[in-house]
Amino acid sequence: MGTGIVSIALALDGENTMSLALLVVAAVALGGVAAALVALVISDRATLRKSAVVPGALAWVAGTDVVGSRLSILGWQHEAAALLAAALVLWLVLVPLVLAHWRTPTVGLSFLLVVATESLAELGARLSLTTGERWLGHAALAAFVVGLAFYVVVLARFDLRQLLEGHGDHWIAGGALAIAALACAHCAEALGGDLQTLTLVVWATAVAWLPVLVAAEVARRRPRFDERRWSTVFPLGMYAVCSFAAARVAHVGVLATFARAWVWVALAVWALVAVRAVLELADLVVDTA
Repeated sequence: MGTGIVSIALALDGENTMSLALLVVAAVALGGVAAALVALVISDRATLRKSAVVPGALAWVAGTDVVGSRLSILGWQHEAAALLAAALVLWLVLVPLVLAHWRTPTVGLSFLLVVATESLAELGARLSLTTGERWLGHAALAAFVVGLAFYVVVLARFDLRQLLEGHGDHWIAGGALAIAALACAHCAEALGGDLQTLTLVVWATAVAWLPVLVAAEVARRRPRFDERRWSTVFPLGMYAVCSFAAARVAHVGVLATFARAWVWVALAVWALVAVRAVLELADLVVDTA
């Protein structure tokens, strides 16, 4: 998710070489996840069932859609449509399982319920725009509305102490609204109507989380690496991508200026988290040996 969305942000900023490099990384990671899921289906269904009932499993949906969106930008619409279909199947299977095992108060990863739903809306609306299939745009708009409803439900049960105690996934509280703003912007482009104003409202609400999240990081430093820090990368990249889209549909140039600056913030954090992840993996290999 995080690598894919930073790839999209770089592409929108015209940095095609770096964008394609990150796309390769994201595609390899997605392929690895798919292979792992197949292996679990074949040899360890108990572990698969345990993994599929927690909100983190919905990252499989969002990650698939994000890679699909990047392929759509490349002009690979058939491949993007195939990934959208795969993500939809995963969503239909996983969401009932996750909701049946829902826990409150919610944490940052709980917002993946929103992210997964809005990722379907975003890619669906993007494909509606590129293929001219308006029914797909209407389906995307419906998914966008469902995603917003999920956001209200999760936020109402969110433990605000997670802003200080979370391990990086607390950033999804803002990132979930950022992907909703992106989905709304694409729906506005695909369907027209008065969705431009709604796009700006959702974008502004998402950005309102930024000072809160940054202040929480300053107030409570979290020096130890945790894999949930990848959940910080995704919102940062999404802020840039949704700002490009909002600027385009609402004709507000300052949002594009913010987006171009924020791309590099997202890339810097991606690089930091990637280096830490590689070092942690190296240490694990050494300890195992």
